Amino acid sequence: MTLLNKETLKKSQSLIALFLLCLFISLLSDKFFTSSNLWNVLRQISVNVCISTGMTLVILTSGIDLSVGSILAFSSALGVGLLKNGLAFAGFDTYVGFTLLGCILAVMLVGTLLGLFNGFMITKFSIPPFVATLAMLTIGRGLTMLYTQGIPISNLGENFQFIGSGYLLGIPVPVWISIVAVSMVIFITRKTSFGRHIYAIGGNERAALLSGVNVNRVKLMVYGISGFMAALGGILVSSRLNSAQPNAGMSYELDSIAAVVIGGTSLSGGVGTVGGTVIGALIIGVLNNGLVLLNVSPFWQQVVKGAVILLAVIIDRRSKASK
Repeated sequence: MTLLNKETLKKSQSLIALFLLCLFISLLSDKFFTSSNLWNVLRQISVNVCISTGMTLVILTSGIDLSVGSILAFSSALGVGLLKNGLAFAGFDTYVGFTLLGCILAVMLVGTLLGLFNGFMITKFSIPPFVATLAMLTIGRGLTMLYTQGIPISNLGENFQFIGSGYLLGIPVPVWISIVAVSMVIFITRKTSFGRHIYAIGGNERAALLSGVNVNRVKLMVYGISGFMAALGGILVSSRLNSAQPNAGMSYELDSIAAVVIGGTSLSGGVGTVGGTVIGALIIGVLNNGLVLLNVSPFWQQVVKGAVILLAVIIDRRSKASK
């Protein structure tokens, strides 16, 4: 096999894995390749696609973000709380109501600010990304419980619910939203100097710094984008359920990291694509859907997912060692 064929096969391995997985599940269940089930799979993975897209940028810089699930939960809870209850200033006898657009902007702003806070802690105080975002995971979850008092915020209206459950031109709205989000980040990584700087930092941070790249600013923006994407996922989750759940986003950070790694992005940074991450999210979504169709125990589903992640990391390490 020529070097070109080996390189092509390596780049296509996640796509081949997705094809084989779909083929295998379709042979075991005749319900898999139905239009309703396929749309259901795409709707379900839309949240992970959004979160994983932001996570890809973080991992490309050789970082990690363990706080995306908590950011998703707190930003969406705060935003929908403002939509339903508004904001009252008792001392001034003033009440501020929020429209649907105001709610969405509030969610995105909170998510972005929390992501920027992660980036600030990492760049300003040289805290390892694992530790900084692990702290935010706990802080965000605590803030969510404090704000909601452990009680879901429900009955948010049909307009809000349409975002997560509606259709536009026959395609679920969450799928449209994830397509737009992915397209924007692909443009950033491929067509902007910011995108090139992300890869440069992940490849060799010191060399990027010596070549004039503002490393701290790039990292700050990357974690801000990750928070923004997590908040976007929060809107999709809460609108689909028509409520903000205090425990929303549990283990979402693991699914997003899995999608990134399975999609071919190296945990060491500098190598990977957003397109590969989308395929990774599809693999996880199809795997989850197939296991449900085959009536596999939820406990075994976790075992299988963990094994797939482990296999993806082993393949990544072996491919690096072979260079």
